[in-house]
Amino acid sequence: MPSSDKVRWGILGPGRIAARLLREADRAANVSVVAVGSRSRERAAEFASKFGIARVHDSYEALLADPQVDAVYIGLPNSLHHPLTMQSLAAGKHVLCEKPYSRHPEQVVEAFDAAEAAGLVLMEAFMWRHTPQVKRFLELLPEVGELRSIRATFSFVLTDGADVRLDADLDGGALMDVGCYCISGSRLVAGAEPSRVFGEQTLAPTGIDRTFSGLLRFPSGVVAEIVAGFTSDHRSLEAIGSKGNLLMRDPWLGEYGGIELGGRAVPVAPDDAYRLELENISAAILGNGQPLLGRADALGQARTIDALYRSAASGEAVSLEG
Repeated sequence: MPSSDKVRWGILGPGRIAARLLREADRAANVSVVAVGSRSRERAAEFASKFGIARVHDSYEALLADPQVDAVYIGLPNSLHHPLTMQSLAAGKHVLCEKPYSRHPEQVVEAFDAAEAAGLVLMEAFMWRHTPQVKRFLELLPEVGELRSIRATFSFVLTDGADVRLDADLDGGALMDVGCYCISGSRLVAGAEPSRVFGEQTLAPTGIDRTFSGLLRFPSGVVAEIVAGFTSDHRSLEAIGSKGNLLMRDPWLGEYGGIELGGRAVPVAPDDAYRLELENISAAILGNGQPLLGRADALGQARTIDALYRSAASGEAVSLEG
């Protein structure tokens, strides 16, 4: 348990996402970033200098052994999320793990079992869920009437052939990187877990999915269409109902804060999703609240990702019932 009113954070993996996480972290009253760990001391030192972090560790293990670290943020490639989370929990650290936690549901169960047994907080880092834009979207959702369908997209142009997101051994791919947001958004709007899914993918030379399209059918009969990829730029989340539609054009990054209800703009003041995420989990660690996302959400994500990949491989719909 932290010894003050601030959680002392360590960063595992001083990469692009970690840098974005810390952009406004100094505005969080309950957060203190005290250490960074990397397999490269030079890289860790450079990161620490940029963000004013006091201690540098030249291995993940050294950071986890640091008694001055209460919690760790894991911003490493997807394939390392589960093993490093398990190591972190075993070391007595609370964990914020970058999304997607895993495509394997059994790993989610193992991790949350370990966290609960140790009295530690574990959260999957879907930062978009913490924004005022999402809160307002959910408040307005009843105005579309009876929900009929959902559309969710997240795609961008990836040109760097060496990017880890193109590496099959690191669990890369469009569904894992950006399609997981579309799944998260669809599940949130539907207010349920999908009962059946169907997926189609196009593969890159490295074997990962360059694009992924899917259909998620929910028990109510609502169907969500998801589109994810590395070949075009598009981001949206739309709820279509009997009385109209509700649209967020920038739901995942939330930097513009806008919503459209029936074509009418509903302004929302944006806020930094990453800082809000850090504040939420830090409050939970300090005993001042609950983490926004827990076991049920992470397991729903992993089960859906797994089913979509199985569907794309088989060419058949996959049931999640039973």
